[in-house]
Amino acid sequence: MSRNRNISKRLEEVLLNGHWIANTNYKEQLLSVNWNEATQKVNDLNTISALTFHVNYYLDGLLKAFETGKLEISDKYSFDAPPIHSEADWNKLVNEFLLNSGRFVEKVKNMDDAILDQPFIDEKYGSYQKNIEAVIEHSYYHLGQITLIKKLIRQKA
Repeated sequence: MSRNRNISKRLEEVLLNGHWIANTNYKEQLLSVNWNEATQKVNDLNTISALTFHVNYYLDGLLKAFETGKLEISDKYSFDAPPIHSEADWNKLVNEFLLNSGRFVEKVKNMDDAILDQPFIDEKYGSYQKNIEAVIEHSYYHLGQITLIKKLIRQKA
C-alpha cells in the first residue's frame, strides 16, 4: 500500500470510522453529544465544543494550505470558537468538522507519495508527512479528552 493511502486510512480511523486505537472516533463521539453536553464546563477543562472547534481549525487551515501553498492559521487563534447557543449551532460545527475530516482524508489519499517528503510550505515546518502525522497524533490526543469529558458529564447526570 502506498504511503499516502496508509496515512489516509489512519486519518479516517481517528476522524470518521475507526475503532482500532481508541475504540472510537470523532464522528461517533460528536454525533452522540448534544449541545448542552458539548458546551458544559467540567472544572478547568476545555469543553467538547471548544476541542471540536480546535481540531477543525487545523483541518480547515491545512486544507487551505494544501490548495494555496500559504499557511494562514496560527495557534493563538485555534481556540477562538464562536459561542454555541443551540443544538443548531452545535450541529453546524459538527457538520463542518465531519466535512473537513472527509475532505482531509480524501486530499491525503489522493496526494502523490513524492509530495510527502517535500517541505510543507516552509522547511521550518518539516515535510508534508510530518505535518499530516502530527494531525493524527493531535487528533488522538484531543479525542481522548473529548471521551473523558463526555464520561465526566454523564457521570454527574
